[in-house]
Amino acid sequence: MGAGHSHKLYRHGHSAVHALPPQCKLAAAFAFVVVVVSTPREAVWAFALYAVLLAAVAAAARIPAGFLLRRLLIEVPFVAFAVLMPFVAQGERVEVLGVSLSVSGLWGAWNVLAKGTLGVAASVLLASTTELRALLLGLQRLKLPPLLVQIATFMIRYGDVITDELRRMSIARRSRGFEARGVRHWGVLAKTAGSLFIRSYERGERVYLAMVSRGYAGSMPVIEDIAASRTQWAHAAALPVTALAVCLMGWTL
Repeated sequence: MGAGHSHKLYRHGHSAVHALPPQCKLAAAFAFVVVVVSTPREAVWAFALYAVLLAAVAAAARIPAGFLLRRLLIEVPFVAFAVLMPFVAQGERVEVLGVSLSVSGLWGAWNVLAKGTLGVAASVLLASTTELRALLLGLQRLKLPPLLVQIATFMIRYGDVITDELRRMSIARRSRGFEARGVRHWGVLAKTAGSLFIRSYERGERVYLAMVSRGYAGSMPVIEDIAASRTQWAHAAALPVTALAVCLMGWTL
């Protein structure tokens, strides 16, 4: 993957959060999510404090609130599921604005919404401050199985390749006057999908042969090694450690 390859979630910046090594940010985000999930759902105040912590990270990274909120729309399906829970769950009922709702369903909906939103927000902040290539290098530094890192690398790379190929095929169709307008055009779209699969498969073979001819033997070379100092680990640990303190108070108070 080229050094300039990035992703749409990444927001270029020069903040202290951007400067942290990727392995530190990956570990901090994972630990934060584990702490959030471990928090009792009845400790509503704890989730508010978690949101404040993420807002502080976003401010330190200079990530605008609008940018973050737009990326949070990815959790809309989970929100829809959570909204249905008070209506379909069994058990004790309570009247809210004249509507009978399940108490356990209300707590379940709150649990899904609070923990899901915080987890997605932490992931968005991680992606917003870390380039895709750096994330993969961070996974290597965290000793994730090399085969999994390679699969993720190829998946991301070929996702872009297939997208570009599909875009070129779409332009070719439009240049010939084709525009899908209904069911009768599904046959053309099906043929396009088949052609896309064949082209992608053939390109994959060509790329693999090119890699083998250049010495590929089942492992990717480490072109850039990103080491992290104790100070950087300490800065990254500030978020999960503070969240852990909040979680412990949530269980004891």
